Amino acid sequence: MAFVHGGRLVAQSLKRHGTTHLFTLCGGHIQAIYDGCLDEDIRVVDVRHEQTAGHAADGYARVTGRPGVCAVTAGPGVTDVVTAVANAQRAGIPLVCIGGAGPKLLCDMGSLQDMDHVTLMRPITKWSVQVPETRRIPEYIDAAFRVAQAGVPGPVFLEMPLDLLMNMHDDADLPATRPFAEPPRPGGDPKNVAIAAELLKNAKRPCFLVGTQVRWSPARERVAAALERFGAPVYVNGMARGALPSAHPLLFSRSRRFALGQADVVFVLGTPFDFRVDYGRSPTWSEGVKIVQIDLDGAELGRNRRIDVGLQADSGIFLEQLAKEIGSKLDFGEWVEQVRADETKRRAKMQAEIESNDSPPNPLRVCAELGKRLKANDIVIGDGGDFVATAAYVLKMEWPQMWMDPGPLGTLGVGPGYAMAAKLARPDANVVLVYGDGSFGLHAMEFEAMARQNIPVIAVIGNDAGWTQIRRGQVDIYGAERAVATALDYTRYEKVVEACGGRGWWVEKAEEIGPALDEAFACGKPACVNVKIAKSDFRKGAISV
Repeated sequence: MAFVHGGRLVAQSLKRHGTTHLFTLCGGHIQAIYDGCLDEDIRVVDVRHEQTAGHAADGYARVTGRPGVCAVTAGPGVTDVVTAVANAQRAGIPLVCIGGAGPKLLCDMGSLQDMDHVTLMRPITKWSVQVPETRRIPEYIDAAFRVAQAGVPGPVFLEMPLDLLMNMHDDADLPATRPFAEPPRPGGDPKNVAIAAELLKNAKRPCFLVGTQVRWSPARERVAAALERFGAPVYVNGMARGALPSAHPLLFSRSRRFALGQADVVFVLGTPFDFRVDYGRSPTWSEGVKIVQIDLDGAELGRNRRIDVGLQADSGIFLEQLAKEIGSKLDFGEWVEQVRADETKRRAKMQAEIESNDSPPNPLRVCAELGKRLKANDIVIGDGGDFVATAAYVLKMEWPQMWMDPGPLGTLGVGPGYAMAAKLARPDANVVLVYGDGSFGLHAMEFEAMARQNIPVIAVIGNDAGWTQIRRGQVDIYGAERAVATALDYTRYEKVVEACGGRGWWVEKAEEIGPALDEAFACGKPACVNVKIAKSDFRKGAISV
C-alpha cells in the first residue's frame, strides 16, 4: 500500500462498491478523481452538460441495481446537475453525486466557483454533506452508498474540496465500514399480511397496482410467480413494466380506469397516490373500495386518501408473504373476463392506427414497427410527452427488457444520459431512445459525446412539430390563435446527429419506417430515425399538469 492523493482514494472507494463508470463534465476542482479512476480501471465517461452526467448516474442505477456515480465541478457544475438529482429523488433512484469545491482554506473568500453547495442540495437528496478531511473519504463514500440504497432509494451529495482531493493519505488506512453485499429490505408485519390475505380471499373484484419500487426488491425475479397465485388483474407502471410477460392473461394496461372504478379491493405496491392515479379519488376509484398499500416509506402510507391496511415493506417480499399466507391459488375468472372485455374494446380502437398505412405515419404505427425489432435484452428509454406516452401503451416489455422514463417529476432531457449509461452497463443490448421532437432539443449535443466515445444508441423521434402534450390542451382552452410557445417546425434533427458523427434517417412515409429502423439498428453508431408523424386522437384528453 502507499500514500496516494484524495482522488485516488475516491476511485478506490468507488471500486469497492462495484462502480465501473464515472459520469462527468470536466472541471479543475475534480480532476484528481479522474486520475484516480485511471489507476482503478473505472471508465470516465464525459458528457456535454452536467445534467446529463446526473441522468447517466440515474440510468446506470436503473440498469445495474447499484447506485450510479457522477462527478461535477464546483459552482455552476453543481447547479447544472440539480435537475437530474431532483428527478432521481422523486423517482426513488439511488445515486451518488460528487461535487467539487474550492480549497477549504479559501472558503467564503471568493475563490473560483465558491458557493454553498451542501445547503443547495439538501432538499433534493437523502444526505448532503461536505467530506471533512482526506483520510475520511472512504468512510464517507461507504456512508453515501449505504444511505442511497437504504429504505426508499435516492440520491446523496458529497462535496469534496480541492485540497482534500489533492492531499495525500495512506490507502491502507481503510475505514471500519464496509459495503453491503445487498441492502437490507423489510418484510411486512405478519399480522397485517394476514389481514391483507383475508381481504383478498373475501374479495369479488380485486386488482394489483405494482410500481417502480419492485425494481429494488431482492424478490424481484419471483414477483410474477406470486402474482399468478392471486388470479387477479395486474397493472404495472414505471420500472415494474415487464414484471409479468407481455402476453400474460393477468396483465392489463388500457383498462385500469375501468378496473379501479369497479374494484372492491386494490393492492397498491411501491407507487404513490399521485396524479397518475387521480390521487386515489372517486370516481376514478370506486366508492367503498378497500385499499392495501405497501411502500418502503412509512410516511407514504395513507397519503392523499384513507387506506385499510398499510405495510412499510418491500413490494416483492410482501407479495411472497401474501402468496404463502393465501396458500392455494385463487381464481377471480369472471372478474378477469370483465376487465379483459374492457381491455379488448380499448385495444381494438388502437389497432386501426397501429395497422395504418397512411402517410405521414401514425404514431401508433411507428411504435408498433419499433416493437417488432426489440429483442429479449433490449432497453427502451422514453424522453418526451405525447409520443412517449403512446409508446408506453404500444410497446410490450418483458424482463430482462427494460422501460426507463423520467418518473413522476416528468423531467424532459433524461434520454441521452439514461441511454449512454444503459448501453455501457448492458453492451449486448440495443438501447432505443424514444424521443419527442421537443425533448431532442434539450441535450442534442450529447450525440457528439456518444459518437466520440463509441456508445451506439438508437434514437427514434416522433416529430409532430410541437410540444403536443401541452399544445393540445392549450388550443382547447385558449384557441389556436392564442397557442404560443408550443409550436415547432418539422426540423431535420437527424442531420444534427450526422454532424456529431452518427447516422440519420428522415422518414415521411409508412413504408419507410421499417427499413430505416433496420439500418439504424445495424449501423453500430449513434443513430437517429426522425419520423414526421401524423396527428392522432389516441392521447386526446390526456392532462399535462
